[in-house]
Amino acid sequence: MPTIQVDVVSATESLYSGEANCVFAPASTGELGIYPKHVALLSTLKPGEVRVETEKGVESIYVSGGIVEVQPDVVTIFSDTAIRAHDLDESKALEAKQRAEEAMANSDNGHDVVTTQAALAEAMAQLQMISKMRGKKI
Repeated sequence: MPTIQVDVVSATESLYSGEANCVFAPASTGELGIYPKHVALLSTLKPGEVRVETEKGVESIYVSGGIVEVQPDVVTIFSDTAIRAHDLDESKALEAKQRAEEAMANSDNGHDVVTTQAALAEAMAQLQMISKMRGKKI
C-alpha cells in the first residue's frame, strides 16, 4: 500500500514525523481525509483530533487549530499547541472549560467573547478526545 510522509509540528516540538497510510484532520470546513497522491491543498484547522493511520496503528494528536499543507507525497500540520492524546490532562481541560464559560457569562466586550469562545472550543475539543479514548460520550 502506498504511504504519505506526515509531519505534525507545534510551536515547541515535532510530535510526529513518519510514513502513514492516511491522515484525518479537523479542517475549518469539516474533517479532511488525506491519502497518498492527494491533490495539493492548504487549509486552516480548528481545534480537534488529528489521526495518523499507519501499519502499526493509529496515532491521535490534539491540535489547537493551525494550518495543514498537503502535497501529493507530504502532509505537514502546523499548530501552536499539539499534544499526543494520551498526554491530555482532563482536570486542566475541565478547568479551562469552566474559566471560559465563566468569562463568557461575565463578558460585555465583543473581543473578549471571541477570545473566550476560542478557549472554550479548545477545552471542549480536548475533553472530546479524552472521552473518545475512554469510550465515553461527553
